[in-house]
Amino acid sequence: MAIPRRIPMNHRDVFPHGAYIVDAFEPLADFNANPRPDGSRPQAIDQETNLPLWTVSVFDADPDAGKKDKAVSVKVAAKVQPVPPENKSGTPFTQVEFTGIIAVPWIDDSGIRARLTWSLRALGVQAPGASRGEPKAVA
Repeated sequence: MAIPRRIPMNHRDVFPHGAYIVDAFEPLADFNANPRPDGSRPQAIDQETNLPLWTVSVFDADPDAGKKDKAVSVKVAAKVQPVPPENKSGTPFTQVEFTGIIAVPWIDDSGIRARLTWSLRALGVQAPGASRGEPKAVA
């Protein structure tokens, strides 16, 4: 079958109603690597870009999203820890747009019934509209 395992997506295809960061970017631990002497894990590296992976929790604002789909993790491949845009909303949620999203399907069989879900990776994060000529707010 010629369907790719990693499917390129646009931000609006994945988050048509917006995406909001709910915490800071953290290094993604590599659970396939051996633990360090102190018990910690090294940071995971993206196999395609060879860049460190960072993870952030994101709230999907789609009103039709199911309970299990409202909060998702997005992994970002970047040389340094990504910096979200300035939050001017007065709430703890920072609206963002991800660039270079890759969706990877996988089976979540941790519940009563197995279900298809998606692992999301991105190459960057920016303020909404930054790629449409609006001012960028992210380094």
